[in-house]
Amino acid sequence: MVSLRLPHEKALKIMATLKSINIGKPEKLAVSGNRKMFSGIHKKPVHEKIFLDNLGFRGDGVADSGHHGGRDKAVCVYCVDHYSFWEKELIREMQFGAFGENLSVTEWTEKTVHIGDIFRIGEAQVQCTQPRQPCHKLNKVFDFQAMACRVQTTGFSGWYFRVTQPGWVTAGVEIIRVHEDPKRISVDAANHLMHKNKKDWQGIREILSVEALSDNWRETFGKRLLKEVPASEDQLRLQGF
Repeated sequence: MVSLRLPHEKALKIMATLKSINIGKPEKLAVSGNRKMFSGIHKKPVHEKIFLDNLGFRGDGVADSGHHGGRDKAVCVYCVDHYSFWEKELIREMQFGAFGENLSVTEWTEKTVHIGDIFRIGEAQVQCTQPRQPCHKLNKVFDFQAMACRVQTTGFSGWYFRVTQPGWVTAGVEIIRVHEDPKRISVDAANHLMHKNKKDWQGIREILSVEALSDNWRETFGKRLLKEVPASEDQLRLQGF
């Protein structure tokens, strides 16, 4: 399994800020070729405090509830430190919410956030569940057919939070990690397992042992493992024996 874990002491000292909270309801969007697309990807910053409940921010919404939203994917997060890369790559300016993220943050990246980590943001508490998986809508929004693929290959995917404690949140507050998952499997390492190191059976077993992993990713990894590895051994592992 690819090791992408910072030394424990360094990881705990990271100071990060919530630069922007972005929300938006699904709407019909004009995309390339004079076509329309129904999506909630266009998020706009809000400047007042906003309540975060178990299914996300009040006033926010998703168009495709089969792939977005729900308790495991209540909040989408993206690190604005990646914006400079995309501005050079796409020759365009990036605004908060450019990737459809609810939280635009600094410092916390796919390499420093682990599946299962718990953070305090204002009054709310959240937990990382899985990387964000880029979809075809990014291609249309950015008018670049390889965009979803580029997000995947760079590893600049963003990630999802579930809400473990609802509360009021305001942009500008510090994002504090209050619990680091003992397995310390980074979002970036999870991306590698899903998209690149697909037959890293040890790595897959390890990520399946993280209780906080989303149901969706647990199902995908579980099916992959049972398909390729003798079931007698791994069925017991997946069942917790």
